[in-house]
Amino acid sequence: MNANLSMQAGALFHLAFPVNDIAATRRFYGDLIGCAEGRSAPNWVDFDFYGHQLVAHLAPDECGCKATSLVDGHAVPARHFGAIIERAQWDALAARLREAKVDFIIEPYIRFQGLPGEQATMFFLDPSGNALEFKSFADLGQLFVK
Repeated sequence: MNANLSMQAGALFHLAFPVNDIAATRRFYGDLIGCAEGRSAPNWVDFDFYGHQLVAHLAPDECGCKATSLVDGHAVPARHFGAIIERAQWDALAARLREAKVDFIIEPYIRFQGLPGEQATMFFLDPSGNALEFKSFADLGQLFVK
């Protein structure tokens, strides 16, 4: 099934990931990123991550970012997740992260500027060391352009 058909059919993703502190995770994803909280238990919590289900599980031994891959001259964390959002949302999130003094792995910048697939991107870690990337495409129609 191609990506356009998946989106038209209403496909959503579910991502479960490890964290080492549920309270810090709630503050980061809820208060800072702006994700509404769903169901929870003492060892896990659901978030509405831009309409998708993100589930943080207490699993300290699984946390962290270990390997990178070179992309556009930057060491990109090999294991990461995030969202593709509208540019105004991306700018606002970058401002909130800077205001909160979040350390960026890769500072907000425009990748592939002037080329097919041009995108604003930024990478940072959550409190458990999980890498996140947020993107905003100049032209979302170029999401999968080669």
